[in-house]
Parts: sequence; C-alpha cells; structure tokens
Amino acid sequence: MASKPDVRVHVRRFRKTRDLTQQDLADRLGVTRQTILSIEKGKYRPSIELALLLAREFGCQVEDLFELVEGDSDGLDP
Repeated sequence: MASKPDVRVHVRRFRKTRDLTQQDLADRLGVTRQTILSIEKGKYRPSIELALLLAREFGCQVEDLFELVEGDSDGLDP
C-alpha cells in the first residue's frame, strides 16, 4: 500500500526572507502568533482561506508555501 503524502511547509523561510516575526505575520493576517508557530512546525494545516492569504502576503502561489512530498518527511523545511 502506498504511503500517504506529507505536506512540507515553507512558511518560515518566506517569513524570514521578509524579516518578519511570527507576531508581525500574525498581525498582518489577523491570526494569533500561535497559529503561525503551529503552521511552521507542521502541527496545524491552515484553511484554504488562510493559505491563500499567506500566499497573497508573500506574493507567491500556495504551492510555494505548502508542498506535497512522498515518504516519511517530518513536514518541515529541509
């Protein structure tokens, strides 16, 4: 049986390139810092709406922030 793909999260990398804190990003999106932390750690998968807002904030596609990967990935940026 094929393994279920994992989601690799690149939000932290995008946030760092913009020199934003988790709180800065949370304030811009109207969520809590804990939400951003949980997304970055791969413990929470954002709603479609929040994923689209993140992509808009960073000027990228949702697929640039969240990537499906095969295998036993931990879901965090390599």
